[in-house]
Amino acid sequence: MSEHLRRRSDGGRAAEYPPAPEPLPVPVYDNHTHLEIADGALPLSPAEHLERAAAVGIAGAVQVGTDVATSRWSAEIAAREPRLLAAVALHPNEAPELDAAGELDAAIAVIDELAAQPRVRAIGETGLDYFRTGEEGRDAQHRAFEAHLDIAKRHGIALQIHDRDAHDDVVATLRRVGAPERTVFHCFSGGEELARTAADAGWYCSFAGNVTFKNAENLRVALRVLPRELLLVETDAPYLTPVPLRGRPNAPYLVPLTVRFMAELLELPLDGLCAQLAENTERVYGSWQEGLA
Repeated sequence: MSEHLRRRSDGGRAAEYPPAPEPLPVPVYDNHTHLEIADGALPLSPAEHLERAAAVGIAGAVQVGTDVATSRWSAEIAAREPRLLAAVALHPNEAPELDAAGELDAAIAVIDELAAQPRVRAIGETGLDYFRTGEEGRDAQHRAFEAHLDIAKRHGIALQIHDRDAHDDVVATLRRVGAPERTVFHCFSGGEELARTAADAGWYCSFAGNVTFKNAENLRVALRVLPRELLLVETDAPYLTPVPLRGRPNAPYLVPLTVRFMAELLELPLDGLCAQLAENTERVYGSWQEGLA
């Protein structure tokens, strides 16, 4: 099994990984990361990522697939690595390309097979993305999203939603088709309205480093109105490195920066928020200690 499947493609990415932040007082989890992507001047291996994360109070992470290859990779590494669980899916931007090639149904079938593995605890990331895909690709996105919803419910595992510029249609689909019991808006990108909709439905909202960005007041408003029992934290690494480290590679060991920002914004004790985040994450994905090969 290769250490990485691909390298981050946007820009030269010659930056070095930043120094480790102060450890958290209570361990938490990164519930969405992409360790299969090499980044930075000196890419870290998955083992190095996890060692750095453990040293600052990150107990584990959910390694997330976006296509057949990365989903297989995620399931395989989680099967033998006690600090990782896996999520498997076809990213919504993959669906139109697979559909055009006549391969969408076969790819969905692979995701269904992977979902049966004991360390695969979520279907994700799936959903709708109207930022990169135009009208001509939306039918395929919707078909894939609904198929993923069915897979998550049949296997009794969580759902991680990718929602970009498609809030209304994502919510409408969840209501029409029926959301899994544990549904997560990964890298929450809405505002107060979507937050209140999620809260009413009991859907979890996961915040990444972009909640710290200067232009992300909508995310901060949403964070303030959400029930604490529906909050999760993630990196979406190697993307969305939190302030003040934007421009540097992101990694699970930088979760403490986002957690501390959240605690200050919500005026909550840091140890209390950490405990709540850990409890929420285990409620969604189960135990990191079960199902190892």
